[in-house]
Amino acid sequence: MKMGFPEFCRSPIDIHTHFNHGVEGEYDTPAFSGTHRTMLDFLQSEYARFGIREFAASTYAAVMSDRRITEENEYLHALVQQDAQIYQWVVVHPEQEATFAQAEKMLADPRVLGLKIHPQLHGYRICEHADRIFSFADRMGATVLMHPAAITEMPRYADRYPNMRLIIAHLAEQAHIEAIRSAKHGNIYTDTSGALSMLNSVIEYAVEQVGSEKILFGTDTYALAAQYSRVALADIPYADKENILFGNAVRLFPHAFGK
Repeated sequence: MKMGFPEFCRSPIDIHTHFNHGVEGEYDTPAFSGTHRTMLDFLQSEYARFGIREFAASTYAAVMSDRRITEENEYLHALVQQDAQIYQWVVVHPEQEATFAQAEKMLADPRVLGLKIHPQLHGYRICEHADRIFSFADRMGATVLMHPAAITEMPRYADRYPNMRLIIAHLAEQAHIEAIRSAKHGNIYTDTSGALSMLNSVIEYAVEQVGSEKILFGTDTYALAAQYSRVALADIPYADKENILFGNAVRLFPHAFGK
């Protein structure tokens, strides 16, 4: 049977990506520049090919190390005011109070979706600092996009801080599904970003187990053609594809996408 791409009533929203902009120490090196392109102009040309008009990012320089977080947040915040396609995740670090003061101001901007944390690359254990991060998010009513870490421990923090929402990125494991299922307030989500979305039934299984309402579309700079196709051609109902590709983002961030 020939499988064609379905048409959707709205363009997808990439909820999780990054880009480089020429700052020393970023992800791209000469060894990678030909095989993994992460500069903003390349990513935007790929979005144009697929009719994707909106995406949410943090810069690679902000997540690959902890040396330039506040500077990178300021750089991106200025950029999103100029480019209507881009939305921001403001990066915070639990040992850098300046990042929280910065985030508190930026979260008032509808072009800022929430907080981004990356415990592994920033060199801390999430459970040692979870209360600091999640209590702040709870007070601000903010969403946190987290690189997976101590996934099995996350429901107890989600239960403790019901006014925050937690997106545990890179759907791949049973642990993602169990965390979503275990959150008493329904405030844990995941996204499809990363290479492991290519596992041959991970999306279908997650939809079966916890429903499409808990899954958002993301790419994390992996091949957009593959990432989009993986959802658009998944063996799930059309309504579930719409939820993942854009519907859930519109519901979670109506101030940004509910136009």
